[in-house]
Amino acid sequence: MSRIVVLTGAGISAESGLGTFRDAGGVWTQVRLEDVATPEAFARDPAMVRAFYDARRDAARRAAPNAAHRALAALEAAGRDLLIITQNVDDLHERAGSRNLLHLHGELAKALCAGCGARWAWGEGPMTDDSACPECGEPGGVRPDVVWFGETPYGLDAAYAALGACETFVSIGTSGAVYPAGGFVREARAAGARTLELNLEPSEVSRLFHETRLGPASDLVPAWAAEILGV
Repeated sequence: MSRIVVLTGAGISAESGLGTFRDAGGVWTQVRLEDVATPEAFARDPAMVRAFYDARRDAARRAAPNAAHRALAALEAAGRDLLIITQNVDDLHERAGSRNLLHLHGELAKALCAGCGARWAWGEGPMTDDSACPECGEPGGVRPDVVWFGETPYGLDAAYAALGACETFVSIGTSGAVYPAGGFVREARAAGARTLELNLEPSEVSRLFHETRLGPASDLVPAWAAEILGV
């Protein structure tokens, strides 16, 4: 089991040009989550929902990992026993080199069949009503493999097992407002882990951390990684 568990949120990708959600000017100030991030929205207007995520997928592909992503990958490459649990649906951690990774909220680069539940990597181009599932062959039900409000996050059993066995828990760039991830610091502390928050501003659960450091992720994460590596 991983000795260090790192939870990442939208703040770690913000410096790569990807928008956050709850900050001023964030995604949910520009579009209603009820219109694009629920199963009901997809049933009501699948074309609009697909178009929203097609645009986000294109933006993620154009973005590049920043110093924070690279610092976490460097810790893993240096042999540190580290698991990243991310709320992000981009692939910037993977492109930075991280391999021990759990996507709680799915991935923009994958598709999901609303009919049979098959999941697969999505290539170039938009999702449409004509897109067919490679497993069941049915068109019309292809959607982004992104966990919407009202749906269960992926990998929760693995996440809680890791939190219950880690020695250090670090939260990076997350508001603490979305559960169950917002409660991960409690799980880690209950297991005896040392907890650290690295964020641009205090989160809704800052009081639960042993230590909070404020600033850009691209500054804070490399500095923390250097401490772990003793450099």
